[in-house]
Amino acid sequence: MRPSLTLDTERLLLRDFRRRDWKAVHVYASDPEVVKFMPWGPNTEEGTKAFIERVIKFQEESPRQHFELAAVLKEDGALIGGCGLNVTSEADKTGCIGYCYNRRYWGRGLATEAAEALLCHGFGELGLHRIWATCDTQNLPSARVLEKSGMTLEGCLRESALVRGRWRDSFLYAILEGEWSRQKEKGRSGHVGGEAKGEA
Repeated sequence: MRPSLTLDTERLLLRDFRRRDWKAVHVYASDPEVVKFMPWGPNTEEGTKAFIERVIKFQEESPRQHFELAAVLKEDGALIGGCGLNVTSEADKTGCIGYCYNRRYWGRGLATEAAEALLCHGFGELGLHRIWATCDTQNLPSARVLEKSGMTLEGCLRESALVRGRWRDSFLYAILEGEWSRQKEKGRSGHVGGEAKGEA
C-alpha cells in the first residue's frame, strides 16, 4: 500500500493520477487549443502515457515534492483536467502551481477552485512560505484564475520561454503564507480538505 493524496473541494476531487487515466488526459493534452500557451504538446498517445508514468513515479518520492493531480468532477466522476503543486525549494519553502483543463469545462470556475485547493495544501499541509505561478501574457483567462485565487501580479518576465520557436513573455504571480492566512480568515477561499488514503 502506498499513500495516495486526495483534495476535496465543493465540486472536485483532486487525486493522484492512475495509469488508466491516460485516455481522459489525452483528450485535452492532444487538443491544440488547450495547449496553445503550454510549453508542451499537442501530445501523441505515447507522450501522454509517458506523462502518466512520470507523475506516478512522483508519488513514490519521500519526502514528496511533486503533486500532479487529476481533477475529477464529483457529480459524474469525469476526469476533466489536471493540476499540480511542485516544491521548488525546500530551503526557501517555495512552490509553484499550474493547471490544464479540457476546454469543455472552461469558464465554470473549476480551475480557480482547484488552484485554491493547491494553495491550501501548500501552505496548510506542506508549510510553504511562498507559492508562485506563471502564465503567458496573452493567456488572460489563466491570469484571471490566478487573481481570483488571491495571487498578486508581481511583474512580467520578458521572453522567458521559448515555445514552438517563438519567445514568449510571462506574467509572474505569487502569494505569501501570511496573505493566504488573512484571506482564509476573511472567508475568501472555500472549504478544502486533504487526506492521505491507502491505495494498492
